[in-house]
Amino acid sequence: MSEIKSDQDWMQFAIAEAAAAIYRTRPNPAVGCVIVKNNQIVGRGATAPVGGPHAEVFALQQAGEQARGATAYVTLEPCAHYGRTPPCAKGLVEAGIARVVIACSDPNPLVAGKGVQILKDAGIDVLQGVCEIPAAAQNKGFLKAIATGAPYVRLKIASSLDGRTAMASGESKWITGSEARLDVQHWRAISGAVITGIETVLADDCQLNVRQLKNIENLNGIVQPKRVILDRQGRLPLSAKILAHAETVMVMGPFRQELADLGVTQLDVQPLKILLQTLSQQYQIYDVLVEAGVTLSTAFLQGNLVDELISYIAPSFLGRSARAMFNAEFDRMAEQLRFKLIDVAQVGSDVRLRLIPSQETL
Repeated sequence: MSEIKSDQDWMQFAIAEAAAAIYRTRPNPAVGCVIVKNNQIVGRGATAPVGGPHAEVFALQQAGEQARGATAYVTLEPCAHYGRTPPCAKGLVEAGIARVVIACSDPNPLVAGKGVQILKDAGIDVLQGVCEIPAAAQNKGFLKAIATGAPYVRLKIASSLDGRTAMASGESKWITGSEARLDVQHWRAISGAVITGIETVLADDCQLNVRQLKNIENLNGIVQPKRVILDRQGRLPLSAKILAHAETVMVMGPFRQELADLGVTQLDVQPLKILLQTLSQQYQIYDVLVEAGVTLSTAFLQGNLVDELISYIAPSFLGRSARAMFNAEFDRMAEQLRFKLIDVAQVGSDVRLRLIPSQETL
């Protein structure tokens, strides 16, 4: 007889289901569901691409009649409204599920608490908050955007040991190794948009799309991020590689008919904070990755717009004349920007630090 597992153990299976869908569900959250009966998983599922079924639907279909009297483990509160798909909470009730264990509540006003109430009204036993932290980490952008109207912003920086990001000439390829560059592809793939500045596009002729993912051979189902270029003076050349898929490009700058003809989405010039709200509220972009030069990166940091800093550090020195990773000038120690380290990992020959803003003062 197999070992009886705890609610936390079964929820980890649901979290793993969600993890397998994180690259293809945007703008919907990635949700996982497993249905357990007699200490065995009888159904499992994850959110389909937009317009497709939710995780619970797949799990219930697989479970069939075995769903009656079973326990469902879901990483996000089952929906309670009719959208592109029927409400999952009612589906669980109709299938005869006896107990539902939920990791995260859904802040969406159309759902918040209503899914749970439907289940309880039907006499289903509901337990909430199991493995909430790891489950919430899978949908940071969605949860923040629904709650605040602004996306979750990650700022990626690659630097040398002496804090330099490029040579004085602007040359920056490559500071970090191939493993670190592959790692960056993951952060792009979970982002609704990658934001950069025109100087980066002019200097590197970059594409900023997802071209390779670790352990994934076929990228056909991957939702490519929008590429948002801040170009206040209208300098983006029509020959830029980033325009090869112009329909996924957004440009903040003066209106240009030639860009409109290519299918580029054009945005009015606006402060960064307003731009982020525009991306979230008008375009359902809930996760943003900033890959830019020192000026734009510093603007995001000084504007307190960064939720997470992803810093790749190469084991090299570029020298005093190379460009610094941060160009703000502070006169007092009290002005410093402090961060809290949440993760450190060796990626190839480089080190990756993940940090979040800290309110602590010295």
